[in-house]
Amino acid sequence: MTLAQHVDYKVRYQQQVDNARQYVLPFIEKALPITQGMQILDIGCGEGGVLIPFLDRGCDCVGIELDEAKSGYARELLAGAITEGRCDIVNQNIYEEAALTRYQGRFDLILLKDVIEHIPDQEKFIPYLKKFLRPGGQVFFGFPPWYMPHGGHQQVVQNKLVSMMPWIHLLPNFIYTGIVHMTGESKAVIDELLEVKSTGISIERFEKLVKKSGYTISNKTHFLINPIYQYKFGVKPRKQFGIISAIPWFRDFVTTCVYYLIRS
Repeated sequence: MTLAQHVDYKVRYQQQVDNARQYVLPFIEKALPITQGMQILDIGCGEGGVLIPFLDRGCDCVGIELDEAKSGYARELLAGAITEGRCDIVNQNIYEEAALTRYQGRFDLILLKDVIEHIPDQEKFIPYLKKFLRPGGQVFFGFPPWYMPHGGHQQVVQNKLVSMMPWIHLLPNFIYTGIVHMTGESKAVIDELLEVKSTGISIERFEKLVKKSGYTISNKTHFLINPIYQYKFGVKPRKQFGIISAIPWFRDFVTTCVYYLIRS
């Protein structure tokens, strides 16, 4: 099922802006006030929309993005802030020595919105982020838990019926890819789905990695209905019921999004 945000980068950008302004920034500010001059890094920044509310607060921002097309869109859409010297968009891998040399110990806040579930070797990546933080700096994560109904990102499949099938990504690979293949989907999309399957992360695993990496949780919210659905589907966000959020593993299957703010 092709949605507008899948084919129009300006739609994706605006959804990022609206979601960050209404939900991400207020969530962060419950534990970390955002003030003028703060240094912000958005890893996997996409079209750059998540940075807009922070630029509006007078922060200095850097967006780092591996996808060359997306980083190009971000430079176009944030051209004003870039020209003013308040923002930089970098097409680079965060693991590159050049990135570490340039940005080590610089940031008050690192943002990862819908990114951690795409990153391999999360055991290495989460503690690695400390290298880029100032003393007292914190990291925001927003992601869909792997076991939630569409945690495999199957909504990118063109076939409407398959794209709406809940929990299909939990099937064995040969069944999962067989179903998608029968719809005529391209190999590139199937490879993308398998990549997400190899890196998807649960609430339990995330919290264990946070603790193992020496972080503490400053703030967290689990959502029954993901805030971004308001802009994608017109569905009002809803926080997860407290009793459900407290039940390990079961909560992963019925929680469509989680927000975490962690500090070292």
